[in-house]
Amino acid sequence: MLCRQLKRKIHILLFCLVVTLALAGRVVAGDLPFIVDVWNTEDGLPQSSVIALTQTHDGYLWLGTLNGLVRFDGKTFTRFNVNNTPGLPSNRIVFLFEDSQQILWVGTESAGLCAVKNGAVQNFPETSAGGIVNCAFEDGSSNIWFSAENGKFFCWKNGKMDSHPTIFPAQLFYRAAHVFVSGKNGAIWHLQNGRVEKWRGNRLEKDFGAMPWGNAHVSATTEDASGNLVVGTQGAGLFWFQSDGSCVHISKDEGLSHNIVLSLSLDREGNLWAGTDGGGLNRIKRKVFFSPAGLSTETAQSVAQDAAGGLWVAFNSHGLAYWQTNTATSYGIGTYSNAWTVLVDKHQQIWAGTRGEGLFRFMSYYFQPVLGAQKIGREIYVLFEDRAGKIWAAGENGLGSFDGANWNYLTAHDGLPASAVRAIAEDAQGNLWLGTERDGLFQLRDGKISAVVAPVKDVSCLLADADGLWVGTSGHGLARLQNGNWKICSTLNGGLASDSIGYLINDDEGNLWLGSYEGLLRVEKKSLADFIAGAAKSVSCRTFLTRECSAGAQPAALRAPDGKLFFPTLVGVAAVNPADLKLDTNPPPVVIESIFVDGVEQKTNALSAAWNGTIALTPDNEQLEIQFASLNFSAPKNTVGGARFKYRLEARGKNNSGKNWTDIGGERVAHIPKLQPGNYVFHVVAGNEDGVWSDAGATLGVAVEPPFWRKPSFLISATLVFLGTLAGIIYLISTAKLKRQLRAHRQKELLEKERSRIARDLHDQLGANLTQVALLGELAEADKHLPDEVELHAQQISLTARDTTRSLDEIVWALNSSNDTLESLANYACKYAQDYFALAGVRYRAELPTQLPPATILPEVRHNVFLAFKEAVNNVVKHAQASEARVKLELQPDKFILIIADNGRGLGDISEKKLRNGLKNMRKRLADVHGEFEIEPGSQGGTVVRLVVPLVKK
Repeated sequence: MLCRQLKRKIHILLFCLVVTLALAGRVVAGDLPFIVDVWNTEDGLPQSSVIALTQTHDGYLWLGTLNGLVRFDGKTFTRFNVNNTPGLPSNRIVFLFEDSQQILWVGTESAGLCAVKNGAVQNFPETSAGGIVNCAFEDGSSNIWFSAENGKFFCWKNGKMDSHPTIFPAQLFYRAAHVFVSGKNGAIWHLQNGRVEKWRGNRLEKDFGAMPWGNAHVSATTEDASGNLVVGTQGAGLFWFQSDGSCVHISKDEGLSHNIVLSLSLDREGNLWAGTDGGGLNRIKRKVFFSPAGLSTETAQSVAQDAAGGLWVAFNSHGLAYWQTNTATSYGIGTYSNAWTVLVDKHQQIWAGTRGEGLFRFMSYYFQPVLGAQKIGREIYVLFEDRAGKIWAAGENGLGSFDGANWNYLTAHDGLPASAVRAIAEDAQGNLWLGTERDGLFQLRDGKISAVVAPVKDVSCLLADADGLWVGTSGHGLARLQNGNWKICSTLNGGLASDSIGYLINDDEGNLWLGSYEGLLRVEKKSLADFIAGAAKSVSCRTFLTRECSAGAQPAALRAPDGKLFFPTLVGVAAVNPADLKLDTNPPPVVIESIFVDGVEQKTNALSAAWNGTIALTPDNEQLEIQFASLNFSAPKNTVGGARFKYRLEARGKNNSGKNWTDIGGERVAHIPKLQPGNYVFHVVAGNEDGVWSDAGATLGVAVEPPFWRKPSFLISATLVFLGTLAGIIYLISTAKLKRQLRAHRQKELLEKERSRIARDLHDQLGANLTQVALLGELAEADKHLPDEVELHAQQISLTARDTTRSLDEIVWALNSSNDTLESLANYACKYAQDYFALAGVRYRAELPTQLPPATILPEVRHNVFLAFKEAVNNVVKHAQASEARVKLELQPDKFILIIADNGRGLGDISEKKLRNGLKNMRKRLADVHGEFEIEPGSQGGTVVRLVVPLVKK
C-alpha cells in the first residue's frame, strides 16, 4: 500500500514537472508590455492592406487602402471611393498627410495627389508623372514638399503646386528613405550605417546600438508621446524602442496580424496604430493587465491565495494549478479533474469543489475526497469561510458547514429552496445571505433560514460591504440592498455594460469590479451611489477586458493583501494592480456627423465630417434626427460600453445653465420631436469610460421658421385686411337697408308688371271674346225671326266660348308655379299643338326625349316661350297652308331647343323691313329671356322655327 502511494506521488511530481517546463516556454509572450487588437474586413475595413495612416486635427484616424479612403472614429469605418466622393481620382490610396492649414493630402497609386479641404477635393494630375508620393515635409514657411518614388519633388506654395521646383530641402530625400526621422524638441533619429542613433543638433544624445531588424527594409517610422522611436519593417514586424535603451519586438508571434508593416501613426491618446500588408489595422497599446507567467490559458473558474503569496487556480476540466514566483505546478483532482472552485482557509487548508465528484481537501501532496461532505452532493458550486472560521459548501443537494470537527447540513426541510445555492455572503452582524439560481435570496440567522423579498430571482453572486449587500444576477444586472431598500442597475436602467454578472469584488480605490460575459467591468462606487440616490441617470462603467469572464463558482476573483486583483476568465487568469490604472483625463471630442429632417439626409458632403452652421426647419417638419460620434481610440475593441453622451436643446440668447441634460448612454443619435418656432442651439457632450466629460462638445444651430400666420409680413397684411374688412362691414351695414329697399321696390315692380301682364291678357283675350259673345247675342236677338242666322250666331258664340275657355286655361297654367318645369312646358306645348292641329286638319308628330331633366323654368321664361311657340303653331295653320307639322324638343347641357317644322309653302321675304309683327314679337319674346329665335326654310320645303332657350338645372 505504501509503495503504491509513493509511486502515485512520483507520477504526479513528474507530470507537474513536465507541465511546468511546457508553460515556461510561453513566458516571453506573456511578459510583452503591449497588447495588440486587430481590425480587418470583418470589422468593416474595405480592404486588408492599410498603406497609409494619419490622424487629422479633428481627431479622426484616416486610412489609405487599395479599396478607398477610410475614416475611423474608433468604432466605425466610413469608406470614400470614386462612386460616393466627387473628385476623388482613384480608390488606390497609398499616402496621407495633413498640413498646418488642415488640408489632408491624399496620394494615389497612379493618379497623383489630391487635396481635401472642408469636404472639397482638388486634384493635381500633374503630380502623377512622379509616381507614388512617399513623403511630405512642411518647412517653416508653410510650404509643403513632396517626394515621389522616382526621385521627383513637388512643392505646394502660396496656394499653387510647383511640379518642377529648382531647389528642395536636402533632408527630404533622407526623410523619404527613413534615414532621418524627426523627433520631438528638435531631435533627429539617424537610421544609417546599421545603427540607431538619436541626435539633437550636432550632438549625439544616445546610441541605441545596431539595428535590431537586420536587413529588413524600413517601411514606416514614428515617435511615441515619450519621444521613443517606433520602426515598422517589411517582414520583421515592428520595433518599439524604450527610454531605458531596450527595444521591444512585436511580430506575429506577439499578436501582430502581419509582419509586413506599411504605415504607423500615434494617436493623441498614446495608442500606436500599424497598417499591415493584408493583416488589416493593428492597435498596439501598453498593457495594464498581466497574466501570471507560467499559468495555463485554459478556462479558469476560481482563484485563491495562501499565506506565502502562492495562487491556487481551478481550471475546470484541467484540474488545479499552484503558482508561485513564475512557476506553476499542476494537480489532478478526482478521476476527471473537473475542478470548479478552490478555497484556502485561515488554517491554510486547501479545499476544492468539483463538478461531478464532490468536495476535496489537499492533504499529503494531493487532493483527497472529503467523505463527510458527501450529503452536499457531487456538484460543488460554493466554498465560503465565515469570520468564525467555519467552512461552508453548497451543492445540488443543499448546504453544509464544517466547524473543524463535524459536518452539519441544511436542506429543504430546514427552509432551503429547491434550486441550488450559488452564492454566500456574510454581513457585519454575522448573518449569512444565500443566493439561489431561481428562487431568489435567503438569510440564515441564528440557525434559521428565511426568504428575503427581493426584486430579482436569478442570483449568481453576492458581496457584503459597508455600502450594503450587492447582488449580481445572471440576466437582470446588479442590485443593492441597503437599509431595507432595493435598487437595480442594468443596461437599460443605469448604463451597465452587461446584465449577466458572474462575480463581484471590491478594490482599494473605491471601485466595484464585475466579471461578465461581455468582459471585465469596473464601476465607480461613487457613481453607483449617485445613481441610487437619483443624482445621476447612469453609472460610470468601464470595460477593461472584452474576453468572457467565468461564472458559476465561488470564490471566483481574488483581492491579494497588496491590493492586486486576480480575475478568472475563459483564457486563464488576468491580474491588475488598480493603483496602476491611470484615469483617462482626456475628454473625448464630439463631432456631429449627420442630420436628418423627417428622414431626409441634410448633409450632402459626407467627406466633411463636422457640421457647421445652422439647420433650418419649416413649420411642417415633424422630426429632427441628429447623429454624432465620439472619437475614442482607447476603448477595448467591440466593447459594449465606451463613450457616453448627453445633450440638451438650448434657447439661443438665453441663460441655459440650469437646463437639464438628456443622458442617452452609448446611443449616438438624438431624436428631437416637433419644435416651436424660434432659434435653438443643440449641444451634445461625451464622457469617456472614466467619467470625464467634454465641456465644449459639439453644437448645432437650429432655426425653426414660424408658420406664415406668425410672420411679421403676414401680421401686417392681416391687420390691413382686418381694417379693410371692418370698413367693408360698416359699408355693408350702412347700405344693407338701402339694398333691402331696392329689392323690395324691384319686387314690387315685378309684381306690378306681372299684374299688368295678367290684366292685359285678360283684357286682350277674355275681354275681346266676351265682347264678341255679347255682339253675337245681340245679333241673334235681332235675327230671331231668321232661324238660319240664329243658328250661325249660336255656332260662333260656341266657338268664341271654347276659345275663351282655352285662353283662360292658358292664363291659369301660366300662373300655377307647379308648372315651372321643362317637362310641364313640353307637355303643355305639345298638347296645345295636338289640339290645334287636330281642329285644323293638319297631321302632327311630336318628338320628345324619353326622360326630361328636372330643370326649373322661370314663370316669365315659360310664358314667353309658350306664346312664341303658340304663334309659330298658329302661323303653320294660318299662313303656311301646311298639311303636316312636326314638333321636336332637343336637349343640350346648357339649353333646350323647341323646333316647329311644316311642309307648307315656305318663307317669303323675311328681311327686317318686311318682317311681320308676329315674327318680330316671337324674336322679342325670346330675347327677353336671353334666348334666340331662328327661322329658316326646311331642307325639303316648308319652314323650320327654332326657339333656343337657356336651361337652368335644379
